[in-house]
Amino acid sequence: MSTEPLRCTGALIVDDDGRIFFQRRSAERRLFPNAWDVVGGHLEPGESVEDALRREVTEETGWTVSVVLGPVGTYRYTGDDGLERLETDFLVRVDGDLSRPRLEVGKHTEFRWLAEHEVAVLDECRDVNDGLIRRIAEDGFAALHLIGL
Repeated sequence: MSTEPLRCTGALIVDDDGRIFFQRRSAERRLFPNAWDVVGGHLEPGESVEDALRREVTEETGWTVSVVLGPVGTYRYTGDDGLERLETDFLVRVDGDLSRPRLEVGKHTEFRWLAEHEVAVLDECRDVNDGLIRRIAEDGFAALHLIGL
């Protein structure tokens, strides 16, 4: 059995108002049930981080990545399943109707665009992710400021 962490990637999708897109995971999800999350997931065998990023955005929202604005950070965590993960997240812009994402049925139940002052919403299920999603959001907004958006 491999001791390497599972590789994941995440997209912090940014709109023209500088808000970031979040979606709520369904209550049936094993990892972070009912919690807010960024778009993303595990890399498939042989897949690059950027290819996985683009695939996950399309699968989870129906949108297409138009621009990768830059990195947000890399996060190491252990899920409820006991598996260690290494997640690399990026700020991205997408093409598509931003008011109508196509959420994956059974995986996500709702979405929100959050401004920086609204990140406390992400603490609703802090107990299931130890504040990870809020830290990622705060890092995302800090990265937005660094690139002047």
